Amino acid sequence: MASAVERMDELVREYLLYREFTSTLRTFDIEIKADKDKGFRVDKIVEQLQHLVQGYDLSGLREYWGYLDHRLFSRLEDAYRHTVNKLKTSLYRYYLVHTIQSNRIDKTQEFFQKQALELQNQPEWKEWFVLPFVPNPDQNLVFATYFSKQWAETFLVSLHNFLSVLFQCMPVPMLLNFDAEVQRCYQLQEENEVLRQKLFALQAEPRMKKEEEMIHHKLPPYIQNMDRLGDSELELMSSQRASSVMSSQPKAGSFLSLLLPQSKKPSGKGQVHPGPLQSCQSPVSFGKRDGANNQTTKSKETLASKDGKVLMNTAADTSTLQQRQRKIQDHERDPNMVQQRQKKVLDHEKERKDLLSKHNTQGMEKNSEPGCTEMDISSSPDMSVDQQDSPTKLNKCSLERRSEQPFIVLSQEEYAEHHSSIMYCGVDCSGRRVASLDIDGVVKVWTFNPTMQTKATIMSKSQLLSLEWATKPDRLLLLGSGIGTVRLYDTEAKKSLYELTIGESYPRILSLSCSPSGTSFVCSSAAPSIKLGTVVEAGDKGVNLVPGDLLLWDTKTMKQQHQFSLDPEPIAINCTAFNHNGNLLVTGAADGIIRLFDMQRYDCAMSWHAHSGEVYSVEFSYDENSVYSIGEDGKFIQWNIHKSGVKVSECEMQSDAIGPFVLSGYSGYKQVQVPRGRLFAFDSEGHYVLTCSSSGGVIHKLTNAEQILEPCLSLGGHRAPVVTVDWCTAMDCGTCLTASMDGRIKLTTLLAQKA
Repeated sequence: MASAVERMDELVREYLLYREFTSTLRTFDIEIKADKDKGFRVDKIVEQLQHLVQGYDLSGLREYWGYLDHRLFSRLEDAYRHTVNKLKTSLYRYYLVHTIQSNRIDKTQEFFQKQALELQNQPEWKEWFVLPFVPNPDQNLVFATYFSKQWAETFLVSLHNFLSVLFQCMPVPMLLNFDAEVQRCYQLQEENEVLRQKLFALQAEPRMKKEEEMIHHKLPPYIQNMDRLGDSELELMSSQRASSVMSSQPKAGSFLSLLLPQSKKPSGKGQVHPGPLQSCQSPVSFGKRDGANNQTTKSKETLASKDGKVLMNTAADTSTLQQRQRKIQDHERDPNMVQQRQKKVLDHEKERKDLLSKHNTQGMEKNSEPGCTEMDISSSPDMSVDQQDSPTKLNKCSLERRSEQPFIVLSQEEYAEHHSSIMYCGVDCSGRRVASLDIDGVVKVWTFNPTMQTKATIMSKSQLLSLEWATKPDRLLLLGSGIGTVRLYDTEAKKSLYELTIGESYPRILSLSCSPSGTSFVCSSAAPSIKLGTVVEAGDKGVNLVPGDLLLWDTKTMKQQHQFSLDPEPIAINCTAFNHNGNLLVTGAADGIIRLFDMQRYDCAMSWHAHSGEVYSVEFSYDENSVYSIGEDGKFIQWNIHKSGVKVSECEMQSDAIGPFVLSGYSGYKQVQVPRGRLFAFDSEGHYVLTCSSSGGVIHKLTNAEQILEPCLSLGGHRAPVVTVDWCTAMDCGTCLTASMDGRIKLTTLLAQKA
């Protein structure tokens, strides 16, 4: 915005000179020199405030802040008033610290004399009135933090960022949008030229090659004649063909078409063979996935899109799918199998409801030892023994043996609006809202400051599988479903703004990541899974080698920008993450390979085999010179992104931090959930990492030299295994989110202790 204002000032000055409005030009220059907005340049505003502080000009400081409050802050919503007051308090403390460090006690006393009436009723200033009488305030426990260089730099950076975001969100006059419109026109011209070149390339392909491929794959007549059909005729023929197939199937087959055989993990690396059913979902979940599963039972020889393109599989893929369909049909014709699966669905739903109801009502017994108390809440009686004796469970007496604690737990609150296990849970970039998704496909949007309150509840006819906060504006939420659709949802207006369709071949949206600029997002989609949902039977820990896609979409136009190449073959991407400026994208796939993409050239910069099994979670390090990953093999590895496949450090994690996560109950019932959300999160400086455990989150200190994770604080508070975590550092105090299989989310507020 500042560059646009500066350029527009030059254009106005040039226009006035051209029209010979000299008196107007002189007045214009005088007002620009006295401009308190500083041309909307944040660095100039912060520099002006520092100049007033260093000159001990208290009156000028109060006047200039009052101008900013009237000009900018008064137009904000009430939710931002608390942030403005905290910045004002920090600015006054910054002034007082400067007077003490300069030995200007007279200016310190002058401040309290002039501001006494305003500050005496504010609790945060109660202890500051003794500041002029403290001999060495920089060594006092109350004031020592504010005399550190780190606090001053943090305050100035926070003020700078707040003003930057404020100027970006301000409504501007149409005249200032001139440069943006010019750049947009240039961009559209470039995109049109690229599309024109692609069109010429497609038209130049030999038609004979297309006809040979169509004959080789024996396409049905309605596909062969697709180029001569209009959209309406093609849709009509497709619907007639689908209705004829549906009517020809028996009733038992239509029910069993919802249940696909799951794959087991083979002993060695190779192909994934279909196996018997391992788990069942509730009838409600099957109803939500009906459309996606019916597409799986149909022939996958060819798929036609509206623009006339034909996507053809190879002969090997066709024969493999035909063998899988014959096995599915054999299962569907067996009446005993139908009765067993129907009974299993009902038993599974009944036991699950009983378990969750017992968790809500069952009291917890605390283990006690002489001289120490448990920080973690003990496991309930219906949990398995291995959960109660988890190695990651730390008690308070063991932690007190350490020399110092890096964090102080200020508070811990619980959000209990979900009624099933959590899959995803994350805070938006502003640190004000939280979005959480459970395995029933219910999304809750809620706030925790100043009070915990549910703002929106999102339910969908199709099961939701993933979510991601948009970066600009941060009130928008991306929701991925199991039928190949992505919705853009406005959490304040509580309505869907747009819904796009990814495709029928890869309907499951596994991961969504929005670029830091907010202009685009990546979407990871996969073919209909052999595993049914996230709830599977115990012991089914296999590699889900289903094919998938990785696409880049424009957030504003909701149009596809690019399709990434996933060598050596298309594979389902489980997790994605951008770096700070969005120039790099790291992905973790089901084949154990980590791929690093250059987002400026849209190609894979490097890739390496990272884990023996699936990659569950990936993140960039604080300095972005390395990448951390957690995989199915139970390893937490740091990789050098400048040297492909080079490990910086590696350590073994406990099973309750990796998954699959097990929740045990009465009558031998076990619920097993494969990891879906983030398994680890870093603090603001990248020195500590938060991981999952069977009874709560655990904070570890990163010690790369020894290649180990040193547990230093157990947050606790959960009765069921924690399956996903997040660490929000947008506020002054760090906020840790830990979500568990019983639908409970713990919000722990931490205060970092300075070394």
